[in-house]
Amino acid sequence: MLDRLFDLRARGTDAATEVRAGVVTFLTLAYILFVNPQILAQAGMPAADVARATAIASAIACLAMGLLANLPFALAPGMGLNAYFAFGVVAGLGVSWQTALGAVFVEGLLFLGLALSGARRALLSALPPAIKLATTAGIGLFLTMIGLQNAGLIADAPATLVGLGDLRAPGTLLALAGLLLAATLLVRRIKGALLIAIVAVSLAAWAGGVAPWPETLFARPALPDATLFALDLRQLASGTLLGVVLAFLFVDLLDTAGTLYGVGRLGGFLDRDGELPEADRAFAADAVGTTVGALVGTSTVTSYVESATGIEEGGRSGLTAITVAVLFLLSLVLTPLFVAVPAVATAPALVVVGAVMMRATSEVAWARIEEALPAFLTIALMPFTYSIANGIAGGVVAWVAIRLLAGRWREIPPLLGLLAVLLALYYGLLRAG
Repeated sequence: MLDRLFDLRARGTDAATEVRAGVVTFLTLAYILFVNPQILAQAGMPAADVARATAIASAIACLAMGLLANLPFALAPGMGLNAYFAFGVVAGLGVSWQTALGAVFVEGLLFLGLALSGARRALLSALPPAIKLATTAGIGLFLTMIGLQNAGLIADAPATLVGLGDLRAPGTLLALAGLLLAATLLVRRIKGALLIAIVAVSLAAWAGGVAPWPETLFARPALPDATLFALDLRQLASGTLLGVVLAFLFVDLLDTAGTLYGVGRLGGFLDRDGELPEADRAFAADAVGTTVGALVGTSTVTSYVESATGIEEGGRSGLTAITVAVLFLLSLVLTPLFVAVPAVATAPALVVVGAVMMRATSEVAWARIEEALPAFLTIALMPFTYSIANGIAGGVVAWVAIRLLAGRWREIPPLLGLLAVLLALYYGLLRAG
């Protein structure tokens, strides 16, 4: 039955290989179960409920990927998008986390519409490669700044905005040790490197009195009562939150496309034209995860590049994704453990993921100022303004403006030109008001 449902034999795989690939994939991205509650708790959300919501949303998204697209891609709340949710939207704009969940919900519906209509192809083709690459790198720097703050490596400094933290603080020393451990394990190609580092630093923090021990290890599986259906849609008509929705949508689209096509190339899933045959279904699965995630209480769900580890283990079908879904559901009994993980334990994972995301900059044409400056603005504005949206807007407007002023307006795709005008109006008029 599994062979017929997932076309295993034709894909050169079997059920045992798919299950093993799913386990490996889960181990490499299980850190999100620790990190996501840590980040969203800083937006005022209850960590225990966020942990449950993370597991539930991830499981449903992975099930959708396996059943709809029959692809071995895993999904979970996106790193960077969760930070933007907590720091850029809730803290930066002063809105409630319930309203931010409403923005994520609307973004999920828009994403689903793009996937089902095929419009995502036109939108992706209009975006300059430099902006796509810079968005990934900018999010990486954004994550790194948050990780360094949580580690205590950087701190507020009135004269210079930020400065070096107390390197003698026990928590900071543990975070540095965790960073070195994670890097060493990655160099040695140990699967689950980030998860191992988080567990090691957590144990050291608990044993050393840096953080309190978990009150209990296991809990009866429960729904995230405090965040379930807590989203608020009443303020979404404002111009500010419209920009938030578009920022979520833009980054989710880029993140998903980059992962699906990049990892898809690794697994040999792309056709002769470089397209993923089941791309629209895969995007739809991503959108389902985001929409459900907002309903249960977590930020935008997206496809994870860690899926590549499962593909390297031989995963070739949706059975791999379904295995990951089952493991996410089983993790619900460990909610008390996830909540007790200290911020210094997850900080190394944020920095490592940020470093990995920076490699996208190697493909930017830095020798051409018309490509380099928009890309640089995209990257720099994200961490320095604590907003992914500001970085994307700055890059797009700069890319279009430079070509207009240089008399190269024919190079500007009409859809991108329209987007630049709308962004300029938004920042010039709505923000001024």
